[in-house]
Amino acid sequence: MEEVSSARHPTLSDTSPARLAGALAATVDEDVVAAVHRELKSRCDELIAFGRTLDPVFATDIAERLAAYTLSGGSRIRPRFLWWALRACGGSDYETPAALRIAAALELIQSCALIHDDVMDHSSVRRGRPSFHTQLALQYPAPAREAVTESFAHSASILAGDLALSWADDLVATTDLEPAKRASVRHLWRAMRTEMVAGQYLDLHGQATSSRSATRAIRTVCLKTARYTVERPLALGAVLAGADESTSRALGAAGRCAGIAFQLRDDLLGVFGDPMATGKPSGDDIRSGKPTYLIALAHTRARATKDTSVTDLLDSCRGDAELSGKALAAVREALVSTGAPERVERRIARLGRAAEHHLRAAHLSGPAAVHLTGLLRQIAVPPEQQATGTVDRGSL
Repeated sequence: MEEVSSARHPTLSDTSPARLAGALAATVDEDVVAAVHRELKSRCDELIAFGRTLDPVFATDIAERLAAYTLSGGSRIRPRFLWWALRACGGSDYETPAALRIAAALELIQSCALIHDDVMDHSSVRRGRPSFHTQLALQYPAPAREAVTESFAHSASILAGDLALSWADDLVATTDLEPAKRASVRHLWRAMRTEMVAGQYLDLHGQATSSRSATRAIRTVCLKTARYTVERPLALGAVLAGADESTSRALGAAGRCAGIAFQLRDDLLGVFGDPMATGKPSGDDIRSGKPTYLIALAHTRARATKDTSVTDLLDSCRGDAELSGKALAAVREALVSTGAPERVERRIARLGRAAEHHLRAAHLSGPAAVHLTGLLRQIAVPPEQQATGTVDRGSL
């Protein structure tokens, strides 16, 4: 398959429609993940080369490691949403180079979010492998000064996350777009960055204050995950395709519902999931004290029945970094006793139905719309209600 890259393929300004003849977009349609990977690798190679001109240690420890981290994992769910929204809204060859470039930027901003998130949560594993700061700590061990090693690894990882965000911003800023589309893309991009930071802050705030608010938990989910995982990538694809306001609005609503459903299921998997499938230790959300909707709902239901044994257990275990497997099992039993997991499952199902309703309101048709519908179902609809497999959440 021919490499798809904004650097190697002609653009609207120098290529006739007859010559393009559907080749670019059709090639990406065949394997979106592979096309985005090639674009991402090409852009990362350029950025690494610049890093090497600055300093070889920086290039090896940070730039090359960041590129490898970004290239080696993930299901490319955000680029896939962008791409199939673009295609379902009528986007074709002319938009392909810009779409791939922005898709690569989405993967870099995802690396920023994951690296910073793992530092904040002190998570040692990501996607079944050592997290970014753990890799640095293993590279520069100082047994007699563990605190120094941890401080260095955390600080260096924050810089790496900042670098990923800078690389992503540079890709978006230098994407060749028509003036109207450029303004819309940059507006969406700026909103997405701020939403992501706001969501992360609410997550931290909820941990620090031991928040038990179900409303605040949903707001955090919406800002931290739903918008930048589903809603904004869909909006970017629609803008690139030149979709009308009604279609864009319907896609946004579908994406928001599906994104919230996705994170609520991820919260369930964080407590009840198999680490081999999720790629992270079970119970990490409990150990880090995350203010999830699941925990907030369990608290609410336990208080309503005056079950202090459940509330006391949740309060004592939440935020316990050394929580044992036995204690985690007790937390699981307590959560089930409140009926909270079942209630979360029902809300996920309602959100999945709402996402499909909004998507139908966009009045999209054709093979790309079928792909987009399937992708939304994969992340929003409970697995037992699906006819096909689910997204590997551990790889996101």
